[in-house]
Amino acid sequence: MADRQIPTDPPAIKPAAVAGLTKVARESLQERVYQELRRSLFHGVFEAGQVMRMQSLADTLDVSLMPVREALARLVSEQALEVLPSRSVRVPLITQERLDDLAHARCLIEGELVRMAVPHLSQTDITGLRDLTERCEAAFATLGPDQAVQTSMLNHDFHYAIYGAARSAVLLPVAHSLWLQSGPYVRAAATIYGRSPGLTAVHHHWSLVEALDRRDAAAAVDALHQDITQSFNLIRADLLQAAEPKGVASHG
Repeated sequence: MADRQIPTDPPAIKPAAVAGLTKVARESLQERVYQELRRSLFHGVFEAGQVMRMQSLADTLDVSLMPVREALARLVSEQALEVLPSRSVRVPLITQERLDDLAHARCLIEGELVRMAVPHLSQTDITGLRDLTERCEAAFATLGPDQAVQTSMLNHDFHYAIYGAARSAVLLPVAHSLWLQSGPYVRAAATIYGRSPGLTAVHHHWSLVEALDRRDAAAAVDALHQDITQSFNLIRADLLQAAEPKGVASHG
């Protein structure tokens, strides 16, 4: 007696799987828009107080309004942007209180990341940090229209080459958030550096690299603090100067 074959139905295409492909594509677009806006804020492309106009952003990115709206909402939740009473969204203004708060938080979190990174950095890593510092030094000397963004990106690569070696899944996202909130300050500092060609923060990078090479965690953290606070101190001095009364004649 021949074996009886049991008929089988061909595998059905599940509607959920098809819908899932569409959903992934949509989410990918939203993520790309978010990442592009986040990158721009990260490197100080937008000025403090600048209103983020959705239609203009959508036209520039060649997307619809929806992914822009959702990206802006995410950035508001991350405190990189703020909502005005008119419901428009803008880059936060630079204030003395926020400046002090960010500088303090960054020194705490990033200082700890540097301390944790010290035992994990190889000589190859140290060589890479020296190369990044040289490139950043050269970028500061160019005085070109793209200097601010270029130096910001090199500065980011330098710091995160160190922070990544800390291997902290908890502290690294906190540092990301603080850098994102620091975007307007990055731009403001770049403007100050542009007015003073001889002024750069690269010498603190050199001190940090040498301390890391010696495996001197305390000196490395101190150099990192000096690096962070220099730019914030320059902005603080600008704020104080802007707040001084103008046109007041001195009495003699």
